[in-house]
Amino acid sequence: MESSTKTKDAVFQKRMERHFDELKWLYIELYGNDEMFEELCDRLYRFYEERNDDLKKIDADREADANWYKKNDMMGMMLYIDNFAGDIKGVESKLDYIERCNVNYIHLMPFLDTVEGKSDGGYAVKDFRTVRPDLGTMDDLEHLTKACHDKNINICMDFVMNHTSEEHEWAKKALEGDGEYMSRYFFFDNYWIPEQYERTVPQVFPSTAPGNFTWLDECKHFVMTTFYPYQWDLNYKNPRVFNEMMYNVLYLANKGIDVVRLDAVPYIWKEIGTSCRNLPQVHTIVRMMRMICEIVCPSVLLLGEVVMEPAKVVPYFGTVDKPECHMLYNVTTMATTWHTVATRDTRLLKKQLDIVSWLPKDYVFLNYLRCHDDIGWGLDFDTLGQDGIGEISHKRYLNDYFQGYAGDSNSRGELYNWDPVTQDARFCATTASMCGIEKALYEQDEAALEKAIQYDLTLHAYMFMQSGIPVLYSGDEIGQLNDYTYKDDPNKATDSRYIHRGKMRWDLAAKIDDPDSVEAKIFNGLSELEKKRKAEKAFMSNADMWTIETYDPAILCIGRYYDGDKMIGLFNFSEFDKTAWLHEKDTYVDVFTGKEVDVKGVDIPGYGFYWLKQK
Repeated sequence: MESSTKTKDAVFQKRMERHFDELKWLYIELYGNDEMFEELCDRLYRFYEERNDDLKKIDADREADANWYKKNDMMGMMLYIDNFAGDIKGVESKLDYIERCNVNYIHLMPFLDTVEGKSDGGYAVKDFRTVRPDLGTMDDLEHLTKACHDKNINICMDFVMNHTSEEHEWAKKALEGDGEYMSRYFFFDNYWIPEQYERTVPQVFPSTAPGNFTWLDECKHFVMTTFYPYQWDLNYKNPRVFNEMMYNVLYLANKGIDVVRLDAVPYIWKEIGTSCRNLPQVHTIVRMMRMICEIVCPSVLLLGEVVMEPAKVVPYFGTVDKPECHMLYNVTTMATTWHTVATRDTRLLKKQLDIVSWLPKDYVFLNYLRCHDDIGWGLDFDTLGQDGIGEISHKRYLNDYFQGYAGDSNSRGELYNWDPVTQDARFCATTASMCGIEKALYEQDEAALEKAIQYDLTLHAYMFMQSGIPVLYSGDEIGQLNDYTYKDDPNKATDSRYIHRGKMRWDLAAKIDDPDSVEAKIFNGLSELEKKRKAEKAFMSNADMWTIETYDPAILCIGRYYDGDKMIGLFNFSEFDKTAWLHEKDTYVDVFTGKEVDVKGVDIPGYGFYWLKQK
């Protein structure tokens, strides 16, 4: 340990000593810059000193219980601040409602300062230390996180690592020709090097933002823009970029953020001749971030946004000795769930759940049915192809189904980013609209409405039984429908993702105490599921999980076991009544009714489910 740290706080000193050698080795291997590493270490201590006593108390408690986030009481909700409650103070005023939803983890969608019309939903950050003015201030944020901590609610935020807005201070100085700031991005005065990148780097948005570079006429340079032209990719080969972005993370952590969602993290390292995705240096950076947080703010979790199937995302968890992210999204399972809805065939879903169950139980996935983004059909087409299912034709069927055009569909929604060359597209809608609630209400079909509500609850019951932490998208708890008014806003009209980003309907939320309303039926049904999940040990995130043969492709069966408690869940993805045949010798009871159930042959109504517990 270098002498500069010897007089520092004993707690900080102990944490630093635990990580110093590895952190320095990785940093110097990547950057070869002792001076910048020394600056980093000095700044880490400064951020530790600035961290308030309440947050240090949370740090100490969570250091003593490192598995605190792996328990069965974790329940999440993601929300847009403005859509949910107007501004940050409005969110604070709704914390009692959030508690009533049994939620103790809220993901605040991007709220840092951006440029209207060029924000990409908030993912083009203008200033990492300023809240968007219409949402409030950093003081408001700090007040909210304190109020949340008083109620044992955790706060998650997006940290956009890969790029900044073209209006960021660095970008403005780079545009003026300042070499120091140009080096923080990827600038080229001719197309020779960009053309080499383009040979191997896929396009993220081929129809709305083709290519990976943008010409800047003001400075006569190309700049790398993987996502949109107004989002300039940061150059993490420059240690100044890494250091400054880490300081931003720690600044936000000191405002009370509990979970840092690393947006687009696989993209952050670029090399010519590669896809610029998931390169080894990405893992070096994430590993250093994990150590930096464990030194300064060990209660803070890293959540990786890695959009790949579970077996391929696991490198982002790191290893037992050298962990990286604490949690990752179960993205592919979400998409496969909706494939299962459209096909009434659980076989691919069962295979993917088996893959997750074979992974180490320390790995924590965040599970969800819907989120702020579109649904991309990144399915396992190699497996589907064995049954003669072609990729292009099946994607077309899925998009037709969820628009309501095929397969006896009850869904409603819209396509996003349709590519006329590949015939590929993504899909957008709320959970309730995809389950048929919108169609049934429009057609005033009471029987169809009851079935659609049941399906909505069944899909949530299945999602709750997956391995990991369940997360609701705000509005799903009351069955909120597609919002087509986005078409009236010129800043949103071309982006169909806003169909499921509508404002929270508090007039509808007021109906949750009316037992005959759609909102109450969904809200109370979810509440019952959430309470049962928290009461049963088998729902611990590190429980054993496996799938069970049902001898009907429309019925999925999941088993869970933890510390002597065993449960099975049965889920009918068909609109028809079905029977599941199980080779189970134990006696089970329905956890909701307490009635004994003969599991050798379980009759399950269309779109219905059971949670059964071994006696």
